[in-house]
Amino acid sequence: MARKTKPPMTWKLLGAGATTLSGIAVRKLTDAAWYAARGTTPPKNPAAPGVFWPDALAWAAFSGLAVAGGRLLAARGAAAAYTSLTGKLPPGVDEVG
Repeated sequence: MARKTKPPMTWKLLGAGATTLSGIAVRKLTDAAWYAARGTTPPKNPAAPGVFWPDALAWAAFSGLAVAGGRLLAARGAAAAYTSLTGKLPPGVDEVG
């Protein structure tokens, strides 16, 4: 049985930092983009009875896409930073996916 190794602390810190910053940035950008497009603040709880279905679905789709894109950018940025610092790919990241 192959023994699992722990990821280096550098990789853990880069990943956590990139994810946190990405989450904050995505939230601010999606709120601002929604307001610019619709003229209202986004629904804070799309499941609330006062939120109309089209608004709830639009917000779910828009914010979901933004979060997925933000996570992708954060992961790729953290991997690039780790590679730059250490000269090798992070654990679990292959050269070609």
